[in-house]
Amino acid sequence: MERYAMSKLLAWKNSPHRKPLLLLGARQVGKTWLLNDFGNRHFKKVANIRFDRNSVMRETFSRDYDIPRLLSALQLEAGFKITPEDTLIIFDEIQTCPAALTSLKYFCEDAPEYAIAAAGSLLGVAEHQGTGFPVGKVNRIYLYPMTFTEFLTATGHGQFAELIAADDWDMLGTFHEKLSDLLKYYYFIGGMPEAVASYVEFHDFQQVRRIQQQLLSDYSDDFEKHVSKSTAAKIRMIWESIPNQLAKENKKFVYSDVKKSLRSRDLEEAMQWLLAAGMIYHIHNVSKPAFPLNAYREENAFKAFFLDIGLLAAKSNLNARTILEGNAVFQEFKGALAEQYVLQQIVAESGSVPYYWSEKSPTREVDFVIEHEENIIPLEVKAERNLQAKSLKFYCRKYHPAKAVRTSMSKFFRQTIVDPGGKQDGYTLIDLPLFAVSRLASECEK
Repeated sequence: MERYAMSKLLAWKNSPHRKPLLLLGARQVGKTWLLNDFGNRHFKKVANIRFDRNSVMRETFSRDYDIPRLLSALQLEAGFKITPEDTLIIFDEIQTCPAALTSLKYFCEDAPEYAIAAAGSLLGVAEHQGTGFPVGKVNRIYLYPMTFTEFLTATGHGQFAELIAADDWDMLGTFHEKLSDLLKYYYFIGGMPEAVASYVEFHDFQQVRRIQQQLLSDYSDDFEKHVSKSTAAKIRMIWESIPNQLAKENKKFVYSDVKKSLRSRDLEEAMQWLLAAGMIYHIHNVSKPAFPLNAYREENAFKAFFLDIGLLAAKSNLNARTILEGNAVFQEFKGALAEQYVLQQIVAESGSVPYYWSEKSPTREVDFVIEHEENIIPLEVKAERNLQAKSLKFYCRKYHPAKAVRTSMSKFFRQTIVDPGGKQDGYTLIDLPLFAVSRLASECEK
């Protein structure tokens, strides 16, 4: 499978200012596979050290940070001479060896010629921040579940990914229905590499669902490995609550809906654990869409989404048959799947989590607001072909953005909306097909 993060790894390899690399992400997003694939493609030799299964290496790193001694030990473990010009050293599951994490500082300072790439879970690495963490001595790359365009390439539809990347709207219009069908498949399968690989090999949706259920079970088992039983129970309650909260018309997360006897302060530690693990995202409301958006975010007004749309579909027991029933899959959970999908693509493409905007009286809401260069872009998500977007129109009349975006199952269209009263400058409204959300930033630059 081709991951777009490969180009970031190659840029890291060739950078004259290269530092040891941390490849971070939630569990099972493909970090280990990607580093090994990268090493096999772009280096002559790969020295792979997996700390969770190697007590000897954990003990070796715990002694001291003498780099010549550590390099000798790494060579003995690898079984060949490590030469800096053609060897990639992989520290896998580095969060299980805090001393190895700390050692990256000394490799950076005393042996910068060696290419060292470490893979670790977001939570495990975060737990060691402030306790010997190599601040300023590492480069970081974040890996997310596979995007829709990565999914297209992996499933043998790379030509469509190329059309999307080329903004070939005429040809994309010709294949609009085919791409819409493939998007439905992605809604069910999602972007977890094991689920995608299974679909590519067997084309069996039930097997995909079994893998997703196993991933969900593995995540659940992780809860008690890191926290107390009481906190793990709260984590599990929040985790179970998210699909139900997304099924509501108003998707704002309500702590009392998790368990009526618990308040937000009772669940805050558990919620922060899920965020630190990269298992969920918080999309905060902003009281005003102005720079910087973070200054206007409302801490207690947020929506909670999963890290992957396929896992959300599995957790919600979305039946595989719905992908064959017209546009039913796009209507599920009052548009929550469409919002989850768009959020997932934005995070993977930009590396940042957007916000949303709402007003209570009367109730108005724009699904996402995004900082892009000198503009704040409102983005409305429509699950089907319905282009009625009253809240977006109100937002544009009130805040006068230069550009606004609707994404739906309709075809691409760009138009200038002129203020009928002539009091304000018009704005550019971009209708972007859901399957081409990856082109959001590109289209907003035009």
